[in-house]
Amino acid sequence: MGADPQYAKWPLLPLSQHVFTITNPYAAPSVQQASLRSLQDAINEHKMAPLYKYLAHPTEGILNAVGETTSSAAAQQKATRTGHTAAGMMASKGHVTGANIPWDEMIYQTLKAENDKELEEIQKEEDEAVEKAGDTEIMAARGKRAEFYAKVGDKDKAIAAYEDVLEKTGILGTKIDIVLAVIRMGLFYGDRTLVKTYVAKAKMLVESGGDWDRRNRLKAYEGLHLLTIRSYNLAAPLLLDSLSTFTSYELCTYSSLVVYSVLAGSVSLKRVDFKSKVVDAPEIKAILGADGEDKLLALSGAISAGPGAEDAEMRDVKDTTTPNAPTKATTAINLATLGTGVDQSETEMAIDFSPLAQLVNSLYNGHYKLFFQALALVEERFLTQDRYLFEHRGWFIREMRLRAYQQLLQSYRVVGLESMANDFGVTVDFLDRDLARFIAAGRIPCTIDRVTGKGVIETNRPDDKNKQYQDVVKQGDQLITKLQKYGQAVRLRGSERA
Repeated sequence: MGADPQYAKWPLLPLSQHVFTITNPYAAPSVQQASLRSLQDAINEHKMAPLYKYLAHPTEGILNAVGETTSSAAAQQKATRTGHTAAGMMASKGHVTGANIPWDEMIYQTLKAENDKELEEIQKEEDEAVEKAGDTEIMAARGKRAEFYAKVGDKDKAIAAYEDVLEKTGILGTKIDIVLAVIRMGLFYGDRTLVKTYVAKAKMLVESGGDWDRRNRLKAYEGLHLLTIRSYNLAAPLLLDSLSTFTSYELCTYSSLVVYSVLAGSVSLKRVDFKSKVVDAPEIKAILGADGEDKLLALSGAISAGPGAEDAEMRDVKDTTTPNAPTKATTAINLATLGTGVDQSETEMAIDFSPLAQLVNSLYNGHYKLFFQALALVEERFLTQDRYLFEHRGWFIREMRLRAYQQLLQSYRVVGLESMANDFGVTVDFLDRDLARFIAAGRIPCTIDRVTGKGVIETNRPDDKNKQYQDVVKQGDQLITKLQKYGQAVRLRGSERA
């Protein structure tokens, strides 16, 4: 194990979720008001003048409607910036009635004065370190400045300060911690380009000799980044591996990691891997399919199947198993206060994992009517409420429907359209239209015949041997063409020598 992580407290990523919730038309008004209060309390407590201006300023704030600006030029600039940030911090581009941070110039000036005072103290500390102390104390003061900008929400200055510290420090662990801090700044503001750049930089640093703890923390960071850019197939193994060794509580709560892991694994893993890594995974079974005591064992790391489960630092509890209960409703559990390393002004709402449990078990066991019901609940309770999942909710729902259709059709040569509609609990017309889209896109190899009777679906299984033969013929033709070109070139060069 390496040294304790540095620069891990700021920024507070739950605040970006609160901003998202305020602008989310799918959020309940009571939840929006709670998020608004939490956001205002954090701004006042941590003297976050730059974030307050970024959110609430009458001409520049992203939470105010374009119509509230004082000039057409400012309105146009505001509209451009809002459109850019909608995919990051905001759920919708428009103003959400009833959830708005009022702008108070006096409050802003007070917060700014507090910020200036704290910056002066940090500068004084750095000046004293330059005169009387060594490089360690100087870097500590500069690190404080970077963390201060991250705390108050000044993105550009925070990144510049972190870069300054990164260039002048020689300790590998500290460098990795700084890069992870910049990644969190990018996640906070929804800057995917910044996150992608620094994830690559963090991987390079970790590969050059990073310790076990930082390697595992980076898995969660990279997995979450891949989730935001819809690379669920790449995110799934990283997030699932992180379950057994998760320590990145500055990134998200363990409950959120479980949700992300289950959703990414459900939509991307093959059936065999889906069973071993999601359906039968001890960490996930302990959350989705067991009661309180096993849930706590999973959260403490006692139940584990990840790559670090057998390490000397980890407890060996291979005999601890939890039976899977597909139809059993799981109780809500509050995971916010377990293992968190940052101070938060509020606790996370209890999460009911039963829709996820029903989604996983009904998909694997082929209970498609229950699967569609669970899919609707997952969309309502998770996909529309989380800032990282919201943008991709439509794609996720389509891919999960496609996966269920493919799973059923691969077992049959011919299926009645009405029979399949009954299995899924939908109308024949809906199923016909839905399948037609996937068939036209080449995602399902089948045809629908509704000319006679009530409709029949005939699957067109690809002939593997015939495909292999066609591939050999194609590759052979390409090889012969290349050899002919090579022979012509050789003959030309020979004639030139003669």
